[in-house]
Amino acid sequence: METSLPQVAEAKTPRLMDAAGEFSLYIERMTRVYLADARPYERAALRLLQLNLKMDVVGENTDWPTTLAKAPKACLDMLLVDWDLLPVNLGVQSLAELRLACPNAIVVVLISHLDARQQAALSAGADAFISKGETLKRVVERLRDAAARFLSLPQN
Repeated sequence: METSLPQVAEAKTPRLMDAAGEFSLYIERMTRVYLADARPYERAALRLLQLNLKMDVVGENTDWPTTLAKAPKACLDMLLVDWDLLPVNLGVQSLAELRLACPNAIVVVLISHLDARQQAALSAGADAFISKGETLKRVVERLRDAAARFLSLPQN
């Protein structure tokens, strides 16, 4: 007869119980993120930040048509889209089109300047926006909030 060893977990770590009432391994699900930004240094910084947040970058692009074509196929939870990447004068329509293509994803728009574009992004279907002028701490908070929102949605 095999002896099963109790599982060790840190204090305050949620543990799931199986049907027999035994504790099973706790597996934290990583948020899968797709990056759309034309600037390589911004994508690199976001990639590094998401690695620190234990988020998985599942794809990235530098232009709008490729993003719209590939993002829906990337098995993603969250899209980070630079507002400046969207077609000029068609940002609201383009974002609405992206929302239709990825209806279950949290859409976070990166904005260089806070103005009427913020409201346009939110009314077009963005779930959140992050100003590129925010402090690193605030960007981290906004990304964590967006990921938590996705994980709280009913999964299909």
